[in-house]
Amino acid sequence: MPRAIWKGALSFGLVTIPVGLYAATERASELHFRLLHAKDESPIDYKHVCEAEGVEVPWKEIVKGYAVSKGEFVVMTDKDFERARTEATQTFAIRDFVPARAIDFLYFDQPYYLAPQGKAASKSYALLRDALARADRIGVGTFVLRQREHLGAIEPVDDALTLTTLRFAHEIRKPDALDLPPTGRGWDKREMTLALQLIDTLAHDWDPTRYQDTYHDVLREAIEQKLHGKEIARPAPKKPARVVNLARALEQSLATPRRGPAKAAGRRQGAAARSSRRAHRKAA
Repeated sequence: MPRAIWKGALSFGLVTIPVGLYAATERASELHFRLLHAKDESPIDYKHVCEAEGVEVPWKEIVKGYAVSKGEFVVMTDKDFERARTEATQTFAIRDFVPARAIDFLYFDQPYYLAPQGKAASKSYALLRDALARADRIGVGTFVLRQREHLGAIEPVDDALTLTTLRFAHEIRKPDALDLPPTGRGWDKREMTLALQLIDTLAHDWDPTRYQDTYHDVLREAIEQKLHGKEIARPAPKKPARVVNLARALEQSLATPRRGPAKAAGRRQGAAARSSRRAHRKAA
């Protein structure tokens, strides 16, 4: 059994479920690099140097400051942070049950698994999981993790309840400053028909195993080549073709041999089918 990152409780109404929070992502396969001195390949060490005096400062003399203007800071001590800390209730209180597909992907941040703590919690855990699946909704609330308040969404995935931290509304930038074409304009009916046909030829149920981190594999191979004294084989970069005629490019794409087109119902059911992160609901 992995070690819980956080232990607390889920609550909705008067129901409280003791749970543990566990990592849902794997980082063991990540490639990590150290900065080295090119001359002798010795690791680079970092020191905390005072800009005014040019001397190294020990940790005990380092404080945190918030910049209010250039060269002016408000110093915050550990006691100041303690006083400003959000009350840690160790409870994720579900405030709202929102439609499962109502939250834009922009808001999703880090996923975790939740598991019941003790046999007594299993029944209420299973009840909430299956009720959310049948209602096609997710629970939204806040909790405190690592001395910081987080917004989160509770959602059933297969046999598990997942908790995905969400970004708060003020953390999302609006695209107002971007030069974007208006919705529903800028194309003609023929181009749209061709685009929908192309989407149908590429329609597929969500299967994460179909996609691989090819950069990771290529980088690992390059490291192995250098380790054995070989020259790294570099593939020639492919330049994207310039689209002069949009309709012709769509027609050429459709003419490229691919698997058979999706069933006619595929587009109508696309939102549910391609969102198989919630596919467990079909069994609920």
